[in-house]
Amino acid sequence: MSERESLEVDVLVVGGGPAGLAAAYHLRQLKKDLSIAVLEKGKEIGAHIISGAVMDPRGLDELMPDWKEKGGPIENPVEEDQVVFLTENHKFSLPIVPPPLRNHGNYIVSLNKFTRWFGEQVEKNGADIFAGFAGAELLIDGDTVTGVRTGDKGIDKSGNPRGNFEPGIDIHAKITILA
Repeated sequence: MSERESLEVDVLVVGGGPAGLAAAYHLRQLKKDLSIAVLEKGKEIGAHIISGAVMDPRGLDELMPDWKEKGGPIENPVEEDQVVFLTENHKFSLPIVPPPLRNHGNYIVSLNKFTRWFGEQVEKNGADIFAGFAGAELLIDGDTVTGVRTGDKGIDKSGNPRGNFEPGIDIHAKITILA
């Protein structure tokens, strides 16, 4: 049986979705000498994000003012808002769109494309992304989270190791962010 490997980083972000990537990107902007790792369960960044979204670009403008120059896949501005009340057999369009539901200045985006692109920017900014590794349990010392253990690979349905068994990796961090 293989020995469990370990890795030490300053900051571990568990979750490679938009929130986790934004945390890693921003921390790297603030402190270039931090070692930052992002742990993502999917085989690649964006693998589990398949929906679209309406995105307000203000947060991205603040985080990465040059996102357009970097090829951010945010291309389709919202052109029209409409609120429709649906019943089993009918639909009724509301004559006005309430202010909280207005999307002028926002964009319709593919979250999969956006997240993959954002992951590339995070790596270019100096953070490491470990895709294909799910966090299985928190590493705890007393009352302090000290990192995450990734899941073992090569386990049969009964939980027994197979011939290709590899134990998970212990990633120790001064700061662990669950995103």
